[in-house]
Amino acid sequence: VQLVESGGGLVQAGGSLRLSCAASGSTFSITALGWYRQAPGKQRELVAVITSGGGSTNYAASVKGRFTISRDTAKNTMYLQMNSLKPEDTAVYYCNAVALLENYWGQGTQVTVSS
Repeated sequence: VQLVESGGGLVQAGGSLRLSCAASGSTFSITALGWYRQAPGKQRELVAVITSGGGSTNYAASVKGRFTISRDTAKNTMYLQMNSLKPEDTAVYYCNAVALLENYWGQGTQVTVSS
């Protein structure tokens, strides 16, 4: 499974961004997809996850109500709509896929929120 993120950038506080994660390869084996982020000097943390069928989602408390995870199965693409962005959301955002008990990661995309 290969994952490629896009959509990061610089935005002012209160603004919005939408991240995309395009999956290729053995996508039929994916059971769950998620977004993680890592800020400078901090550990990587879970942001949101979605099951393969898209029927179940879960969010970190810090983003609940502001971020929405979704996926388009036909396009093998996952999205993260981020609204009401805060400076503390600044981080490198990584796409993650779980397939056949293996974890796969994208290269990451930088999100910077200015105050």
